[in-house]
Amino acid sequence: MTERPILMFDSGIGGLTVLREARVLMPDRRFIYVADDAAFPFGAWEEDDLKAHLLDLFEGLLDRFSPAISVIACNTASTLVIDALRERFPGHPFVGTVPAIKPAAERTRSGLVSVLATPGTVKRQYTRDLISRWAQKCHVRLVGSDRLAGLAETYMREGFVDEEVVRAEISPCFLENEEARTDIVVLACTHYPFLVNRMRKTAPWPVDWIDPAEAIARRTMSLLEPVGETSGESEPDIAVFTSGKVDFATRRLIQGFGLTAR
Repeated sequence: MTERPILMFDSGIGGLTVLREARVLMPDRRFIYVADDAAFPFGAWEEDDLKAHLLDLFEGLLDRFSPAISVIACNTASTLVIDALRERFPGHPFVGTVPAIKPAAERTRSGLVSVLATPGTVKRQYTRDLISRWAQKCHVRLVGSDRLAGLAETYMREGFVDEEVVRAEISPCFLENEEARTDIVVLACTHYPFLVNRMRKTAPWPVDWIDPAEAIARRTMSLLEPVGETSGESEPDIAVFTSGKVDFATRRLIQGFGLTAR
């Protein structure tokens, strides 16, 4: 098990934020990054269709790569299908990505917290259950963005994003209630940390932006045994795109993360 790779899965390039943190914590591990770009964006799917698609896709991925563990580095997929994946593949460990509502509730001073997510994550009962369980004493606003994930993909490939569009997408996160203001925004999509500098620049006031990537990486590491000694050259970390198409900008991007496109 110690020589088997870690499979990191997302709808696009957002999971690279989690991969970056996992590499810091587990430099001796081999990673396989899977981007389901053929199905991107997940928010456009009907829930039953997306669940069936992901279950079928993982059946092939687990058979092909035999990973030690799979990380669902996507809030939309995790809140929809993580329980079904564990039920379908009971012998395989999965780490999900869910909105960081508990740490936000613990950190807030104003009691006003916003969760910035995809529309799919916002409408999930899973998300509302997290609020009921961990944030009963807070006012939590759920903000669904149709555009930020795509903007992050464009920004990482092309190096440019329209800051006014970013401003418009994040503006519903900022509430004022008498003398209290929103002081924490949960980034409940792994794509969003790529835009956090633009979010800080366009935000009406400073807030704490919670990126769950490090926590996901630590949880993954905690479920794995230490890597034993290996002999010979290790295989490279690879990126697999379900569309089978990798343009020049994407290839350059993933090379920057130490991945080879397959």
